[in-house]
Amino acid sequence: MRLSKFTILSRLDLKIPLIDLSVQHKVLRKELERAVQKVMDSQHFIQGDCVRALEEKTASKVDSKYAVAVASGSDALYLSLWALGIGPGDEVITSPFTFFATAGSISRVGAKPVFTDIDPCTFNLDVNQIGAKITRRTKAILPVHLFGLCCEMDRIQEIAKRHSLFVIEDAAQAFGSACHGKKAGSIGDAGCFSFYPTKNLGGAGDGGMVVTNSRVLADKIRLLGQHGSKKKYHHELVGINSRLDEIQAAILLVKMRFLDRWNSRRAKIAARYNSGLKGLPLGLPVTPPGFKHIYHLYSIMTRKRDALAAHLEKREIGTGVYYPHPLHLEACFKALGYRNGDFPVAEETSRQILSLPVYPELTESNQAVAIAAIQDFFTNS
Repeated sequence: MRLSKFTILSRLDLKIPLIDLSVQHKVLRKELERAVQKVMDSQHFIQGDCVRALEEKTASKVDSKYAVAVASGSDALYLSLWALGIGPGDEVITSPFTFFATAGSISRVGAKPVFTDIDPCTFNLDVNQIGAKITRRTKAILPVHLFGLCCEMDRIQEIAKRHSLFVIEDAAQAFGSACHGKKAGSIGDAGCFSFYPTKNLGGAGDGGMVVTNSRVLADKIRLLGQHGSKKKYHHELVGINSRLDEIQAAILLVKMRFLDRWNSRRAKIAARYNSGLKGLPLGLPVTPPGFKHIYHLYSIMTRKRDALAAHLEKREIGTGVYYPHPLHLEACFKALGYRNGDFPVAEETSRQILSLPVYPELTESNQAVAIAAIQDFFTNS
């Protein structure tokens, strides 16, 4: 898949964004417009048929008994922790290398995020380090299936069972991912998904879902997300307003039909990257045996990250850095007492990681241009 320098230079006018939602929208536009118009015609915008259908289809698709639609992936995490009774004085073990909402949700319920370093190959929690972080205050483990790759859930479940801990899966980036035949989100006590527009299954705004095999937990999450009320103006608990809009559910129902196809395309794109970038001084994504990676992001590792990103930017090839700062070094978590050097793998990953374009509509020819530009960088740097 190596292109000549002439080919690269002749296509410099071609923009290749990190993600392009417009192509997908053009394909689905008429169907999405009909779905939205149906909701508008019904004038039923909250807790309607589309939300119920999306909950049922989500539960079925991820092999869980129950699903509760909420306002965002962040709320999915927050409500799950809250419903499980985790709060002040409790500790929750999680990753420092993830989006802020993971640790933020722990803090929001008044608990303490306890960070554990990551595996340098998968970017997920290093399960070998979890045991050392467990104290009498530990109530849960919150693993993150980062970039679309599941954590080692069998081992995490074993640790949790041994110490009587809850497991809340942050599957925000992993709708359709699996490990050893088990779907992401269905393995722990609760699984949390995000429908943020750039996710593999994304809406036209914020949205989230919690899945669980516990009827009791599902009912409590639903109750807390509706101001603690089952009957209008009667409140059993002090909850919050966290409901998925009917219009968002209608859009997601349309898109869900295409999700498996889109995830398969992402896997093919990742395979082409792996082939085209093989042999370069780069760290490439790893998929352990028995795992299904759905490549929400395709992220490489290089000590020349910033120079490579600048090189690609000049050629109008989009890149992204997820994430530039590990959470234990964020100012808002200063009181936790962590310092630079506490989690060396997460810190080094933040300095080296770079995400490349990976979306279902990325053409093979455009990807070839991106690969050739990366090859050119390492040949001449």
